[in-house]
Amino acid sequence: MSYLYGFFSIIHRDFRLAICCRGDIINPLFFFGLTASLFPLALGPSPELLRSMGGGVIWVSALLACVLASSHLFQADFDDGALDLLVLSPYPLWLLVLAKIVVHWMVSGLPITVLSPLLAVMFGLPQAVIPTVFWTLLVGTPVLSLVAAVGSGLTVALRGGGILLALLTLPLYVPVLIIGTGCINTAQSGAPWLPLLLWQGVLLALGITLAPLATAGALKISAGA
Repeated sequence: MSYLYGFFSIIHRDFRLAICCRGDIINPLFFFGLTASLFPLALGPSPELLRSMGGGVIWVSALLACVLASSHLFQADFDDGALDLLVLSPYPLWLLVLAKIVVHWMVSGLPITVLSPLLAVMFGLPQAVIPTVFWTLLVGTPVLSLVAAVGSGLTVALRGGGILLALLTLPLYVPVLIIGTGCINTAQSGAPWLPLLLWQGVLLALGITLAPLATAGALKISAGA
């Protein structure tokens, strides 16, 4: 029960901080919608072209929005010394890290997932494909947050580490991007898309198992513990 108390205490604390700093919620969501909206201007008004590229555009926009939101995942705690308290806490650091990742997904990945059906309609995707877009992002965006946490933990002590964070994490996002886009394209072709969604679930399970441990190790190195 004490471990659960520590886990939910971090969730409560970080979620309240996110509510106070509304930009942490609005900026990724605004960036996601703006980025996806710019693609039709570049590709032209062809409905067939927009429909064929809609799934990929939505996923690329979600990925870039996640990169934008991940640059400050542990930065505030590092700057004010709270990260040292987390490292020295009697609770396992990986558990506290997992709680912070959950909040990060709730304030960035979840709003993007909720907005995704609207963008799917904007790109003219068939109505039967819209649930696929929602489910792929619902399963895939937590993986983006887990990968971002590892990169953020490695670069939190570096000044101007945002560029390095992007270079470290972007290659790791590729499998999630390929499976998510492929799932939407498979649904558009009328083929079964559930097996690809299950593969995305496998990535999520691996991420939940490994990413908090890797992030905790990176944060200990960054904090000099």
